[in-house]
Amino acid sequence: MSMRRLLAPCLLLLASACATTPDAGPDTRSPATASAVSTPDTSPPAGESNKQTAPAPEKDTAQKATPPPADLLSVAQRGELTTAESAMRTNADQQPKDATAWTNLGIVQERLGKNDEAERAYRQALALKPEQQAAWDNLTRLQCRTGRAAQAEARLREQLQAKPDAIAPHIALVQALLCQKKLDAAVTEAKRVLKADERNVRAMQLLAQVYYRERKYELARMVLDNAREIAPDDPATHNALGLVLLGLKAKPAALESFKKAAELKPDFAEARNNLGALLNEAEDYAAASQELEAAVQAAPDFVSARLNLGNAWRGQGDFARALAEYQQVLRLAPDLPDTYFNLAILHLDAEPRDMDATVRLQTALTFFDQYRSKGGQDERVDDYVKEAKKGIQREEKRREREKKEQLRKAQKAEDEQKKAAEAQATDTQPSKAEAQSKADAPAPDSAQSPTPAPKKRTPPARPAPGSGRVAEDKK
Repeated sequence: MSMRRLLAPCLLLLASACATTPDAGPDTRSPATASAVSTPDTSPPAGESNKQTAPAPEKDTAQKATPPPADLLSVAQRGELTTAESAMRTNADQQPKDATAWTNLGIVQERLGKNDEAERAYRQALALKPEQQAAWDNLTRLQCRTGRAAQAEARLREQLQAKPDAIAPHIALVQALLCQKKLDAAVTEAKRVLKADERNVRAMQLLAQVYYRERKYELARMVLDNAREIAPDDPATHNALGLVLLGLKAKPAALESFKKAAELKPDFAEARNNLGALLNEAEDYAAASQELEAAVQAAPDFVSARLNLGNAWRGQGDFARALAEYQQVLRLAPDLPDTYFNLAILHLDAEPRDMDATVRLQTALTFFDQYRSKGGQDERVDDYVKEAKKGIQREEKRREREKKEQLRKAQKAEDEQKKAAEAQATDTQPSKAEAQSKADAPAPDSAQSPTPAPKKRTPPARPAPGSGRVAEDKK
């Protein structure tokens, strides 16, 4: 399958929906970490890219949450979410005062689409430990993703009126402000956190995110470099830095940053999506599909990753798998124009054996119409539509020629069959002379008996030697 049309939406999605999410890891008061579970951010593609919770300075080591067993984490990381939810619910029931256990449960439930239950789990974690950063991050992101960013902001401001020095709610407020594109207010709150805690990596990541959206890439890079010095193995910092490097047109360095983030956190869906998108652009579709399959396994409803995975399958000429991924995206985000564009291109370029060519090209035209009806405005569509229509015309002409050729061959075969039959009939008939001779011959007497066969004559006896006459009777 030709990949002469690299899809522009691939990198647009990479830049706008590559939100990274926190695990239920180190919070601002307890270094006891927990889950490596990450969940997708499916908020509107306006650049809501909430970064992962980073290790914060230890302020209180007196209380440590018990991390879930390693086998629980591996189950969740493999994407076996139903099994993971059951196990983590049991873990939370057995340790009802463990805030980390409730946060982990909420993360898995959110990935299963159980948003109400996930929110209750996050709130239970915060009731047990009000300063747990992971619970605040996940709760705020969930509210942003479900269109309740303003509500989240209002509740966080109420919380901060009661406890103005609380760090975790302040960071969550920055997140809510970013979701609403209130960039100036987000900068103010992020700097307020850094004034109170100058080594707060999470605040640095969010501040860099604001600068990234304002296209202040050098400033964003400087902030992230500071964060990397404090926490060199924080995967969220490396992922955010990858985006900034893309803004600086340094794609090789960006690819390495995404790769580093994925190595540090193998189930980091957003980092693997970003890495896969760049590999798609480099036409390394086999490697891209591996990264993107890992992304959708970690986050099954991650729209951007599924769309990019469809592109990777398309690049490998796998029509069926590409179609299946695009259909999944339609189910998750039916109003996303890019999906219809990609489906149209897939049907325009692919040549599956089990699909009629005219039907395929007509389907491509239908998807281009749907792309435009959803607000898509790619300038290439007019040329693609013309190409599809010409393809239909060529196919119709080819079929007409094929039909004429079949009729010609059928007529030729019929003529040859007639000639063969005539020749055979001629060979089996006698000549005219033979026919006349037979006609002139007298007919046999049917009453006359058949002539008997001549009898065999017995030869006369040879005379005895010395005898030449008949002997006389002497009396």
